[in-house]
Amino acid sequence: MAELIRPSTVLPAQRTQITIKTGDGLNLIGEVATPLGEITGSLLMLHPNPSGGGMMDSHIYKKAANRLPALAGIEIIRFNTRGTASEAGSSEGEYDGGKSEKLDVLAALDYCFEQLKIKDLYVIGWSFGTELALQYARDKRIKELILLSPPMLSTTDEDLEFWIKDGRTITALIPELDDYLKPAAARDKFSKVKNLRQIDVAGGKHLLVGEPMVHLVLSEIVKVIAPSRLPLPTEV
Repeated sequence: MAELIRPSTVLPAQRTQITIKTGDGLNLIGEVATPLGEITGSLLMLHPNPSGGGMMDSHIYKKAANRLPALAGIEIIRFNTRGTASEAGSSEGEYDGGKSEKLDVLAALDYCFEQLKIKDLYVIGWSFGTELALQYARDKRIKELILLSPPMLSTTDEDLEFWIKDGRTITALIPELDDYLKPAAARDKFSKVKNLRQIDVAGGKHLLVGEPMVHLVLSEIVKVIAPSRLPLPTEV
């Protein structure tokens, strides 16, 4: 008998604890959740701001790791940036407001390509993580970016100019009731980024809380990486 997918649902995957070494010698803790069958694509997750409680286990990311390997064949790579703690443990170093975190992103990308030998890598950022993605996730081997609730507090016009010239597709989910960047302001901010696809999330808030929001976000992720696996089930 089918059971409803709930916030606590954990579906089968191979889950491996990892340690990522940064260029300045720090150990960052993380996890790879790999499908038991075919891998349709791999997704590196850059979490919200740790100064506000963000971490690799922030709820959308934890649920993605718990569900998407089984439901969509997507491999999920999560890690804690410097000075960030979660259930899996604490990464070394200290939070640096997005500056030294550049080394964390570069080390995570190197880990994905050199250690995990990933061929089709996508990068998702959420809140603070969108700033890290836009500023530092520029490796030519990355397929596309996905942005959740981008606040656009530190990303500059020069950063956006890189992506305008680069041309790779960016998908941005903008909550209607976001605390930082609402849909109208986002359309203005991204008006020159023709390769950016904006999705307005009706009724959504910055943290995208609630199972309907989780299902919507996970569905948009799957639409980018493995569209043939849609629609995502609500029961298993």
